[in-house]
Amino acid sequence: MNPNQPLTVADFQQFIRDRYYSTDQARGTPATFMWLVEEVGELSSALAAPPEKRDPANVAEEFADVIAWLCTLANINNVDLAQALRRKYLEQGGPQGHK
Repeated sequence: MNPNQPLTVADFQQFIRDRYYSTDQARGTPATFMWLVEEVGELSSALAAPPEKRDPANVAEEFADVIAWLCTLANINNVDLAQALRRKYLEQGGPQGHK
């Protein structure tokens, strides 16, 4: 994957699958979900810092980690995230009101 080319959700999910699937599958859904929750907690901590003390690079890294673990969880549960996003948010005008 060329880091200078545009990146799609599908491309990134496939990259994560290609690189980590066997390990992720062996870990299973419950343990993988806990990793995702841990990363969400790290993102929460990064965002909770006062703006003047917030490290933008760390915030960006934590967002990336959450997306990577979400892709991992989707992969081991046979969910195509691009397709799920398309169906939920883009087709038929998307959800009305709350997500």
